[in-house]
Amino acid sequence: MKSINKTILVLMAFAAIVSLFASCKKDTSSGTPTVNYVRITNPASSDSLLVGAGQGQLIAIVGTNLQDAVQVWFNDQQASLTPTYVSNTSIIVALPSQIPDSITNTLTIIFKNGYKLEYPFTVQISKPYLSSMVCEFVNEGDVATILGNYFYQPVTVTFTGGVTAELTSVEDEQIQFKIPAGALPGPITVKTNFGETKSDFWFRDPRNTFIASDPFEGWHDPSLVVTNPGPTDPPKINGNYIRVNKFLSSWSWNEIADGPADAMPSYSRNIPDDAILHPEKYFLKFEVNTLKPYNNSMIVINAGTSAQDLTGYKWAPPIDTKGQWQTITIPYEDVVASYANKPVVNPNGYWAMLLIQGPGDLNADICFDSFRVVPKVDQ
Repeated sequence: MKSINKTILVLMAFAAIVSLFASCKKDTSSGTPTVNYVRITNPASSDSLLVGAGQGQLIAIVGTNLQDAVQVWFNDQQASLTPTYVSNTSIIVALPSQIPDSITNTLTIIFKNGYKLEYPFTVQISKPYLSSMVCEFVNEGDVATILGNYFYQPVTVTFTGGVTAELTSVEDEQIQFKIPAGALPGPITVKTNFGETKSDFWFRDPRNTFIASDPFEGWHDPSLVVTNPGPTDPPKINGNYIRVNKFLSSWSWNEIADGPADAMPSYSRNIPDDAILHPEKYFLKFEVNTLKPYNNSMIVINAGTSAQDLTGYKWAPPIDTKGQWQTITIPYEDVVASYANKPVVNPNGYWAMLLIQGPGDLNADICFDSFRVVPKVDQ
C-alpha cells in the first residue's frame, strides 16, 4: 500500500511540474497588452470585480500579455511590484498607501518596451475617522485634541453653529486645534479633500447629566465643590466641579456625591428611558483631572439604579492626566451588568452615587465633572 501511495504522489508531483511548465510557457506569449478587469485576490471570490479599491488593498489585474510589466501606477503614485506576481494573464499588486497629489482615477501599467496601458480605476481614499476627543469640554482659546485617522491635509474643523477652528497640529492619528469663539455644543465635523465626518461625540455635551455641581445636589459632599478656582485649582471647564484633595486610607468610606431621586431633583430624571432599556446603545462619560496619580482604591459609581448599590460598577486605577482635564468613556452596558439588580425605567428618577472605597491607600488629588449617559451614535 505504501508503494502505491508513493507512486501516486510521484505522479501528482510530475503533473504539477508539467502544469507549471505549461503555465511558464504561456507567460512567453506576445501581443498587445490588455486589461480585462480587476478583482480581489481571494480565490473564493474571484467573480468579485472592482472599479476601485482602498489604500493598501491587494488586487489582481487580469488581462493578456501582461508578463513584461515593470511598473504599475495608481494616479501619480507608483505601486511596489513583485516580479513573481506578474504573469501573462495577471498582476497581483497592493495599492499604494500614499495620498496622490493628482487624482486621475487611472491605473497605468508600463512595460519593458515603454508601452503604457491605462485603465480606469479609483483609489478609494478614506474620509476622516473620528474616534474620540481627549476632553470634550475645552475653553475658548485653549487647544483641543481629536483622535482618529485619515487626517489628510488640508483639514477643516467645524463646530455646531458653523465656526471653524485654527489648526495647531495635524498628524496621521490626531489633530489639535484652538477652540474659537462661537463654538456651540454639539457634534464636530472634520473635512478633507476626500470627504467629511461628523463626530458621534458632542463638544461640551449638555445631555443627560446625572451628577454635576451646578447646583450641587444630594447628601454628600458640598464641601468638595470648587466654585471659584484658586491658583492651585484646575480651571473650570463646565461650571463648578468636585475636587478630592486628601489622603484616603485603604477601604475607608468616602462619599463624594450621592443621594436618592428626591435629594437630587435637578438631575435624577436625566438618564433617558432608552438607556435603561438598551444600555448597549449608550456610554457613561465624565471628565476627570488628576493632580496626583489615581493609583489605588476604587471609585464606585451608581448610574440609573433604583437604590444604593455598593457592589456596583467600580472604576479602577491607574490613571494620571497630569493636571489636565480628560473625558472618560465607559460602555454603559458594562455599568448596568455590574449591578445586583438590573435597572428599570422609573419616571420618578434614579439613585446616583460617587464613592471612593477600595484596597490600598490613596493620596488623592482628583477632580470630577459632568457625569452623563449619552448615545454612542449621534442622534
